[in-house]
Amino acid sequence: MLDDKINLLVIDDDDINIFIIKKIVEKTGFDIDMVAKSNGQQAIDYLSETITAEKTLPNLVLIDINMPVMNGWEFVEAYQTLGIEQNVDLYILSSSVYENDIERTKSYSTVKGFISKPLSIERLSELIKAL
Repeated sequence: MLDDKINLLVIDDDDINIFIIKKIVEKTGFDIDMVAKSNGQQAIDYLSETITAEKTLPNLVLIDINMPVMNGWEFVEAYQTLGIEQNVDLYILSSSVYENDIERTKSYSTVKGFISKPLSIERLSELIKAL
């Protein structure tokens, strides 16, 4: 997988977080195509359009919890109804310190884990290597 381009979808409404993640992506040295959406609904629309157009789905999706329109949990619920059969690694990426958010992550079979913000170069590299 590491020889292929990585398609990363970041769902976060904070422009500063998006900027930081873009810089981290650049520093990993991997060939990563990053798309950012500012809420879960935009991300669901993007994924639906990608499926309809038969384009390549993301390999990795990083999801913030607290966003307007559709939050991270609502995104995961909607994602599960898309019927995506391709292996896509979903992670909650949040500044939440609430144990119930970390535990809730475990209740979704489609979500691989919980990552505390800020994302580091090392952690993103680990996620990519695990694809």
